[in-house]
Amino acid sequence: MLTKSELTSKFIIETVAPIFNKKGYAATSMSDITNATNLTKGAIYGNFENKEAIAIAAFHKNVNDLLLKVAKHQEQSKSPLQKLFLITDFYRNYYDFSRELGGCPILNIGVDANHQDTILIEHVRLVINKTQHNISKLIDWGKETGEIKQEVNSHLFSKRLYSHIQGAIFMTYTMDDDQYLKQSMIEMDSIIKNDIEN
Repeated sequence: MLTKSELTSKFIIETVAPIFNKKGYAATSMSDITNATNLTKGAIYGNFENKEAIAIAAFHKNVNDLLLKVAKHQEQSKSPLQKLFLITDFYRNYYDFSRELGGCPILNIGVDANHQDTILIEHVRLVINKTQHNISKLIDWGKETGEIKQEVNSHLFSKRLYSHIQGAIFMTYTMDDDQYLKQSMIEMDSIIKNDIEN
């Protein structure tokens, strides 16, 4: 059972997460937060040390929502190779899903935080590294099962795949055209099949 304070914190995060994701750290004001939550500054600061702490919590909420969706999508197969294909399959339709979040939280906050003097960028880098590490582990697992070629550099391929995904997300949002994502994921499927599948 959550305490009253924990419930308030949860409410604040859930309410402001889309705002931070859409507007960015610098452009989101305390007035935006108080207006959205109908809480006073005192009530907000009673639960969070400062705006940066709210932004970090909001970022993690958005990212966790995203990663849970990816993980759920991957449950369709127990094969490490097929799980790689399920990553590209998820991102093929990512535009529709991420618009509900106010855009891609990793791209939005990564670009925004990189220009601010804030530790928020360290949290973005942590998520990117963790995601790439998980892809790398999937490739290593595929080597163990014989589905993926032994000579594949798991670390480098995970960077290649994730860079391809994020680049396609950037182009899709910039050009308002989901064909960038769809075509890029077709290309990544081909690369997985031709370059790493055993």
